[in-house]
Amino acid sequence: MDKNSIIGFVLIFLIMIGFFGYQSRQVAKQKEYQAQLDSIAAAEAYAQWQQDSIWRAEHPEAAAAADSVAADIQAPEAPVYSDSLLNSAARAEGQLITLENEKLEVVFTTRGAQPYSVKVKDYLTYTKEPLYLLQGEKSQLGYVVYAPTAIDTRKFTFQYIPEASSDSTVVMRLPMGSGGYIEQKYTLVKNSYSVNETLSFVGMGNLIPRNVGSIDIDFDAVIPRMEKGYKNETQYSRLNYYFPDDNKPANIGNGRGGEKRFNNNIEWFAFQQQFFSAIMRSPKNFTYGEFKIDFLPKGGTDLMHCRALMQADITPGADNIEVPFEFYFGPNDYKGLKAYNHAYEKVIPLGGKIIGVFTKYVIIPLFDWLSKFISSYGIIILLMTIFIKIVVLPFAYKSYSSSAKMQALKPYMEKINAKYPKQEDAMKKQQETMDLYRKAGVSPMGGCLPMLLQMPILWAMFRFFPASIQLRQQPFLWAEDLSAYDDVIHWGTSILGMDHISLFALLMALSMFFYSKITMQNQTAGNDPNAKMMQVMSLYMMPVMMFFICNNLSSGLSYYYLLSNLITMLETFVIRKWIVKPDAILAKVKAAEASGKPAPKSKWQQRLEEAQKMQREMEKQKGKKR
Repeated sequence: MDKNSIIGFVLIFLIMIGFFGYQSRQVAKQKEYQAQLDSIAAAEAYAQWQQDSIWRAEHPEAAAAADSVAADIQAPEAPVYSDSLLNSAARAEGQLITLENEKLEVVFTTRGAQPYSVKVKDYLTYTKEPLYLLQGEKSQLGYVVYAPTAIDTRKFTFQYIPEASSDSTVVMRLPMGSGGYIEQKYTLVKNSYSVNETLSFVGMGNLIPRNVGSIDIDFDAVIPRMEKGYKNETQYSRLNYYFPDDNKPANIGNGRGGEKRFNNNIEWFAFQQQFFSAIMRSPKNFTYGEFKIDFLPKGGTDLMHCRALMQADITPGADNIEVPFEFYFGPNDYKGLKAYNHAYEKVIPLGGKIIGVFTKYVIIPLFDWLSKFISSYGIIILLMTIFIKIVVLPFAYKSYSSSAKMQALKPYMEKINAKYPKQEDAMKKQQETMDLYRKAGVSPMGGCLPMLLQMPILWAMFRFFPASIQLRQQPFLWAEDLSAYDDVIHWGTSILGMDHISLFALLMALSMFFYSKITMQNQTAGNDPNAKMMQVMSLYMMPVMMFFICNNLSSGLSYYYLLSNLITMLETFVIRKWIVKPDAILAKVKAAEASGKPAPKSKWQQRLEEAQKMQREMEKQKGKKR
């Protein structure tokens, strides 16, 4: 491997390392409201209201007749705002109601009129348990409205309204007196991961002050662990927030706690685990957002604690107010998320503009197409690797052939190294080496530039495999999950940051070592310490570093790199054996020497000689000053 190729490898490694490269204030806690009255009459009034609602649902004709009679009787005016009703609602026990479709099972609780648990069907955790995005009281979704003081919906038990509910809809109400109430209506969309919500304030125009133009939303969730590797799962988990019409969502997280606050309009936010997300969207946009994420200790069952404090506008003084929200609870599948047309798919880390385009329009379609015919994802990765190698073959050919030509010039290089053994003769040595390259028709950048041109593809695959839910829990050979590491050897104590050895990562590192060995066996570094250091780095340090990097990552990624290295070795062998002829290259050099005519210089060689000339002039000036 020539010096420029090694530089290319080093640049690639540095770019990859860059990929692996926390509490402002919270808003004051919303003033909690709970009535202090504890009268038996208040409790009985609320209980009577509940019983009356159920009776009306079961006996609609009798209820209509009773209302007709009551209309003729002048009843005393009810209070506009009822402390007694709220006090009873604050102490009442909650009830669980379940909605279910083909993809989700969502359990709601009347305590706070909020989701209690969300189970994603057709998926299991790594331990083969049902997969819950939200579970139990660890997560809370509350709304705070000032009517006329702070009413936090999480502190009250709503009344389930069966006559307004169905097998896909649940309606819950909190009476506020004088016929007014807060209503929460949730609808589970058929054959979808979506839940639509309408938060309504009915008959409350005289309760909500006219100077109150917004409500507060507090979504506090603990996301459980679902995957095998804690480090890998945290690295690809985060909290996203999306500004309307932005190119992509901003985020905090990726293995580190953090918080952000904005006074901008925000369309949606997402509590994103590596392969699943809980997304809340406001069609009319949130007008304020404060986000916080903390990752929980490795030994527990929970992954991260996320919190979003938001605000949404309402119409001051309106008697009936409706505020719509949309939720997504499901997998981070690119095509599925893109179908919502709300930029949800941008939570998936597929790279920047250039790399993202290649991943979206080449890698993902190819992967999906192959999966229609082949059930083994290991075979799919093999075919994808072969396809990618064919696509980059024109660039790779220039790199491999340039390396082979330089190896053919080894006898001449040994003579140049022997002629200029001293470090102070490095410039003369470089100039004579350039003359040799010109005679042989070898470009010194031929091995480096094609390799750098392949970098976007390498990076695209590096981003695709750990984020691809298609690989999740897919076995191949000894790997039980291609989206996680394949720990053939595991121990309890961490040594150098490792507690296991991934076999695919180890094989990948060995393939890098042997490829470097093959390409360097006919090269000589002479007395140049820099060249010797680069050989040591390429032969030993790079494989070791890549092993430590990939040991915790997706085994599918290590498997792809292994295949790529093996195919590269095969290509190199073919080029050296049947395409690049050492004798022809040596004959070309001898013919150029015999003719005595200087070989044409490339623009790069001309610029190099100009730089060398300037360096010599600077050295002369320094000598004169001394």
